Amino acid sequence: MKTKFTHDIICIGAGSGGLNIAGFMVKAGFKVLLIDKTDQNIGGDCLNFGCVPSKALIHIARQAKAAQSTTKFGLKTTGQIDIKKVMQYVKDKKDIIRVHENAAYFKKKGMDVALGKATFVSKNQVRVNNTFYSAKKIILATGSRPRQLKVKGVEKVKVLTNETIFGIEKLPKHLVVVGSGPIGAELGQAFANLGSKVTLLQRGSTFLKKEDPEISKILQKKLQEDGVQILENTKLIEFTSKNELIVEQNKVKKKITFDAILSSIGRDLNIENLGLEKAGIKLDESGKKLQVNDYLQTTNKNVLVCGDIAGSYQFTHAAELHAAVIITNFFSPFKKKVSYDKLSWVTFTTPEIATFGLNESQLKKRKIKYTKLELDFTDDDRAIVDETTSGKSILYVSKSDKLLGGSMVAKNAGELFQELVLANSAGLDLNDIFSKVYPYPTASRVNKSIIAKAFANKLNAKTKKILKWLY
Repeated sequence: MKTKFTHDIICIGAGSGGLNIAGFMVKAGFKVLLIDKTDQNIGGDCLNFGCVPSKALIHIARQAKAAQSTTKFGLKTTGQIDIKKVMQYVKDKKDIIRVHENAAYFKKKGMDVALGKATFVSKNQVRVNNTFYSAKKIILATGSRPRQLKVKGVEKVKVLTNETIFGIEKLPKHLVVVGSGPIGAELGQAFANLGSKVTLLQRGSTFLKKEDPEISKILQKKLQEDGVQILENTKLIEFTSKNELIVEQNKVKKKITFDAILSSIGRDLNIENLGLEKAGIKLDESGKKLQVNDYLQTTNKNVLVCGDIAGSYQFTHAAELHAAVIITNFFSPFKKKVSYDKLSWVTFTTPEIATFGLNESQLKKRKIKYTKLELDFTDDDRAIVDETTSGKSILYVSKSDKLLGGSMVAKNAGELFQELVLANSAGLDLNDIFSKVYPYPTASRVNKSIIAKAFANKLNAKTKKILKWLY
């Protein structure tokens, strides 16, 4: 006898992951239930506390920095940033996007929406506000949250996170940022450009440790030029008051006073209080992540994960990748495994860092033969006139002239490297890019310049002899 469900699919969590799957399935004619805690939670971390508000803030910070840079040409800027107006701008942009990311909107699109806390009561059934729902497949897309500081005296301090910093009403005179990952780098530089004194506390000696060190060092230098003080090898010891912190740097203790502190030390997955055991969903050995296979299934094969909760890359577009794999596997007899080999990401500092594909350590670990190409932007004409000659690009190329991966630090690097991402994803070779005609002096000509190095490397004595014979 066929089991009767209330829905074809249930998506718990209305961030990027849940919305992508729910949106496709409802368009395909399936009965979909979308669940989130509140209407304001819809849109997930990206809309509410992450990508959207941070990029809106960075946009204003860049304008402020640009205004300051015009003084050398005779213009004068006076006054101080009104942080209330800045944060109102951030809220206004969120509200524009929220028009098509709310319960009423999705109900009009044909979805059922339940607002409240979801808890599993069996393998295929959940409860929300004492109402029971069931489905053949359930998607867990509950996301993640900022990891909390665990330091002596932390209860004395109002610690800001990406969830609360966009609600401040006073520009910090001295903002201390704990953690030198993308959030710390982006927001630290933004507040420095808005007029705050910023001190960034870094536990180790590596800035943006997921990036190529040659690339991240260039950005680190730029942050320091923008006034961000970066304290490496620093350990938090104790908050002695609401405005005072004791740290230890290279075994020497020092006191730091501040009027605002931002924690960006990582994220914890939202896996608590879901009744996972009733659904047969097990955690891994750490107890902090779910056991998930290469098809994004939990130990309950009918419950799949999408987005941050998968325990891998925490990007909106990673959630989109997960959604694509899950949807494909719903309908295809040839099941697809999730792979991050062609994933790309951007850190939206100034300059930006853009990375795609496999990095050098991964290539060495897999014993893949490659050629490393490097290009400094020192002699690039567009970089010269734009004052962006500190940029740098690194590419890894296979023996068959395919792009394996790479990284770039440059103004608008997130846009400049898109054709490289396309070449990597589509399996195009270097000649496909090199043969393209680039209008002069577009910034993207740096991509042709670095690839020209690969062809120049082939001009050895033997090749030159052949060319002379052909000529």
